[in-house]
Order: sequence, then C-alpha cells, then structure tokens
Amino acid sequence: MVGFENHIGKITVSESYITEIVRHTVMDCFGVSGLSGVNTFHRAMSGLTFGKAFKSKSGVSVRIGKNGGLVIDLHIKVSHGTNITAAVNSIIHNVSFTVEETAGVPVQKVNVYVDDMTV
Repeated sequence: MVGFENHIGKITVSESYITEIVRHTVMDCFGVSGLSGVNTFHRAMSGLTFGKAFKSKSGVSVRIGKNGGLVIDLHIKVSHGTNITAAVNSIIHNVSFTVEETAGVPVQKVNVYVDDMTV
C-alpha cells in the first residue's frame, strides 16, 4: 500500500492499482509496442542500484522515493522507426499526469528503459 497525506487527509492506494494505471497509460502512448518483461539480471541490478529489487516481471515497478513521491520504473518495447526521445518524453509526461490526476499521489520520477524494438 502506498500512503500519502495532503490538505484533505490521508490517501492510501494499492500498488497494483497504480501499476494498472501506469500499464494502461503506457500502452496508449505512441510508439510503444509493449511492456518488456524484466529478467533476473535487471532485477539484481535494480536491487544494487536503487536499494530495492525490481519486484515486477511485467515491466512496471512502483516504489516510494526519498522525497515521498512515487518513483516509477518502466521497461518498454518500441516500434521500429519511432523517435525514441519523443516517445520517452511523452510517456514520462502522460504517466506522471495520469497517476497524479487519477490516484492523487505525487510522482517524483519516471524512469523509462527501452529494452527492445519490434519490427
């Protein structure tokens, strides 16, 4: 459960709900052909790098950052010919906006990793 307190009161949202919001938002973005499953190497490296292992095999991980906001890690597949920079910037903006508006939870950072390209 992810809990935050604001001027209205305390908000508690399940991680699976936020993960589903993120998954649907990412799949609606231009150029994204799918979410990439995270292998054992990626989970081990995320545990070493961020201090908390990448729990999900679905390509979406949600955790609380140092400043109290959400940190969302995404592993995606893009379509061939997609401008990757534009697609990643669009994903970051759309995910941040959708999570903040839908769940009322502040997003600190969205990390997007392009793992694969489909033809």
